[in-house]
Amino acid sequence: MTQDFTLRQRKTLAVIVIAVVLGFMAGEFKRETPAFAAPPAFNPRNLFVDIVKQVKPIVVNIYTTQKPKKRAIPHGGNDQYREFMERFFRGFGPPLPRKSLGSGFIIDKKGYIFTNNHVVEGADEVRVKLPEGKEYDAKIIGTDPETDIALIKIEPDGDLPVAILGDSDKLEVGEWVIAIGNPFGLSNTVTAGVVSALHRQIGAGKYDNYIQTDASINPGNSGGPLIDLDGRVIGINGAILPGNQGGNIGIGFAVPINMAKNILEDLKSENGVQRGWLGVVIQKLSPALRDALDLKDIKGALVGDVSPGGPAATAGIRRGDLITKFSDVKIESYEILPRAVASKKPGTTVNVEILRDGKPKTFAVKLGNLKTAMGETVAKQKMVDRADDIGIVVRDITPDLQNRFGLKSTDGALVANIDPGSAAAKAGIQLGDVIIELNRKPVSNLADFEKIISETSKDESMLLVIKRGSMSNYIVIPPAKQEEKK
Repeated sequence: MTQDFTLRQRKTLAVIVIAVVLGFMAGEFKRETPAFAAPPAFNPRNLFVDIVKQVKPIVVNIYTTQKPKKRAIPHGGNDQYREFMERFFRGFGPPLPRKSLGSGFIIDKKGYIFTNNHVVEGADEVRVKLPEGKEYDAKIIGTDPETDIALIKIEPDGDLPVAILGDSDKLEVGEWVIAIGNPFGLSNTVTAGVVSALHRQIGAGKYDNYIQTDASINPGNSGGPLIDLDGRVIGINGAILPGNQGGNIGIGFAVPINMAKNILEDLKSENGVQRGWLGVVIQKLSPALRDALDLKDIKGALVGDVSPGGPAATAGIRRGDLITKFSDVKIESYEILPRAVASKKPGTTVNVEILRDGKPKTFAVKLGNLKTAMGETVAKQKMVDRADDIGIVVRDITPDLQNRFGLKSTDGALVANIDPGSAAAKAGIQLGDVIIELNRKPVSNLADFEKIISETSKDESMLLVIKRGSMSNYIVIPPAKQEEKK
């Protein structure tokens, strides 16, 4: 019993000692450790005020005027009707000039200004008003409708404040941004919000790559800067949600500033914006296509066709290839590829990574010039349109066609189809005729025919020499406009 009591006393004493030691240590820690000061509450007021003060001097108002087109007075054989129209509609006076407004920002101390293409498109006069009130006439230096970017210039009295251009590729969703512009003619209007989304496609063009923001953007903000919290321009405000022409629903769109920086020197050039051309027709990789091609979860741009003789075809890319990477850009979806190709200059050699039959391959492709390629396409389309005008389809004479139509030679261009009732049919051309001469120039093949017909306007008649069996004869097709009058 005494022994048990002694053991109990020892345990109690041990607990007391430990408690005293811990209490002492706690007291010492409390005395020696400084109390943490509460962090100051975040107050964006001063930050926003400083940024706006810094940036406002670089934001300008842009006013454009489009001269009115002469109003046409309807006329015809009824002189009384014409007299009535002239008497009453002339009383309203000539049509008024069309005026519009927008915004812009200064990127060079000598007067270069970025804005939207749609702000100055079709304008006969452009005026720029600086924040302090000075106004200048502006000259349109260059425009790019594809990205809705324009460069204009004024001749200021002295050096101007200049915007600091940021890097829109580093922008992240959730960042604070500020928009400054001229909405509804209310100059120097400031709104703020966050980046809601990146890489938005809104159906404005094939290079859609908009920054979406909930900073209020309204008509008149177009061309103004979208600014980050470092005071750098990271976008050009350019659009509101389609169908929301009144604005004010919290969704606006801006062109990334990197797209503008990439074409700045081209906008200053007489040759305009030059973009790379890959020479492929791509399509979206739908779930059905992915399953059919056994691609599972692989992403990319599916090559539906390649332009004969184009950069991709020359390098070895072919229909059915899946492009997964272009240069250093991963092609997560097919919309990314056109933007990536357009960002490169003609003549640049890039690596293009593809999947073919499930196996990766890499091709070095020297890019062509998109403008040149489009020009050739337009010229060829004009030839097709001209051939359509007269109602024929012309082909090279292949061995198969030679046998089918019983031709003795492959020289010339074969009329492979003809539209009944067309100008060609009325002139006497028949299916299977071989065109051996057009407008007194020899036609040895389809290329000859295409070249000559592309040089022939609708105002000209066409003199053909056609071979039918063993006989040749002349046929004249009247001008398309003359045929329309009939």
